[in-house]
Amino acid sequence: MRGAAPQRAVLDAVRHSGVLHRGERIVVACSGGPDSVALAALLSALAGEFDLDLCLVHVNHGLRADAWQDECVALRVGAALDLPVTVEALEPAAGDEAGLREARYAALVRVAQARGAPAVATGHHARDQAETVLLALFRGTGADGLAGMAPRRPLAAGCELIRPLLRVPPADLRAICRAQVLPYALDPTNSRLHLRRNAVRAALAQLRPLFPGLDEAVARAAEVVRDEHAGSARAVLREQIRAMLRERVGLRDVDFAHVEAAVRGVEAGQRGRFRVRKGVELLIEPRGKRER
Repeated sequence: MRGAAPQRAVLDAVRHSGVLHRGERIVVACSGGPDSVALAALLSALAGEFDLDLCLVHVNHGLRADAWQDECVALRVGAALDLPVTVEALEPAAGDEAGLREARYAALVRVAQARGAPAVATGHHARDQAETVLLALFRGTGADGLAGMAPRRPLAAGCELIRPLLRVPPADLRAICRAQVLPYALDPTNSRLHLRRNAVRAALAQLRPLFPGLDEAVARAAEVVRDEHAGSARAVLREQIRAMLRERVGLRDVDFAHVEAAVRGVEAGQRGRFRVRKGVELLIEPRGKRER
């Protein structure tokens, strides 16, 4: 199937993101953009595996004359995926980005609480995470800001916000929409450079040809900062593996992807050899046997 390979990779990323709870009822924010449409498709594909109860919610701020077109896209996506769709139409009101975001989340929470859903999912991806980290850095920030957006955080009483796509580049999400022939709309406000996030977005677009994988690298760094700041078990394991490599073979500058593969292998109880560099492998064996 055309597009099957990227979809498998993204499905694995969502599956191992740690934000999905088995048997959970989830309200999926669907603006009609490619990111939220791909999110709906991915969660729908994983619904059976995780026993998820999904509902799409489109929030129409009524600020643009063509906003009804985004609403139609959300309805068509729901029909294509056989998922219920709720439309929340807000009274048009002037406001900055922060105020509009607050109104949008309030609407999503209302639907979630009415449906008894403990989670609201949004399509924030690796580029969004990179922009968030850099904006925090430009403002002057500590570890909390460098950690970027959390994959799962409290949103309201009894309701959490989940972001399963923070390590996924937006190009992969558009590829999923095309592969599944799902419609999506583009937001014209993304080109307004007087908005700080859009200005950062435009600057990053100039850097990406020179730094392939820029967004994924920043999103990955944010995840590491977040884990270390929280003192998570994954952060401890990551450092143990790096320390072992330093002490036994003198390796210091090991590619993150190789260390992370070993970390995920240990977490999953796997055994086998994990390549960390040419001529160097990390052997993971069951407890009671030596690891080298």
